[in-house]
Amino acid sequence: MLKTTPVPTPAPTNPHAEGVSNDEFRTAMSRLAAGVCLITAHETPLTADGPRGEDVGMTATAFMSVSLDPPLVLVSLREGSRMDDLLEEQPLWAVSVLSEHQLQVAGRFAMKGRISDRLLFADVPYVRGEASGAPLLTGALATLECRTENRVPAGDHTLVIGRVLTSTVPHPDAQPLTYFRGRYRHLGH
Repeated sequence: MLKTTPVPTPAPTNPHAEGVSNDEFRTAMSRLAAGVCLITAHETPLTADGPRGEDVGMTATAFMSVSLDPPLVLVSLREGSRMDDLLEEQPLWAVSVLSEHQLQVAGRFAMKGRISDRLLFADVPYVRGEASGAPLLTGALATLECRTENRVPAGDHTLVIGRVLTSTVPHPDAQPLTYFRGRYRHLGH
């Protein structure tokens, strides 16, 4: 009879007191498919002369509806990120729910160490939201304009809860862009 020796399981990297490692948690959560949004805000409120300051944008997959009455949504922002810092000062922001044709936009605004936001918006078609002054992407499945109601620290992120001020569905028949297993995907692919 052949005797086999069991292969030891490697110890988890970065284990927390709870026993789960960062890698284990990240892998498990990558199995949850998520919609992809572009969160945008304008540095300063609009003036009678038009926008001043810069538009800022970031790709988000941690976005959800919270309440119907009143209409509330939540986005999770990395603590200390440019968007987190901006939304601490600027209460008005917007969400564009990306369609499958906006894969490049998602990748562009998700880059680490990226170029200035002004250059990122340079060839992206958008309209400026009337309530927020923030960019709303042309071709998005849906757009929302929000005002921050609450900010909740949560580990290395900030949960920003916003009251929805406006909502549109410009392309109701378009397909969504999703994020699954660490990649942007078209529905059904």
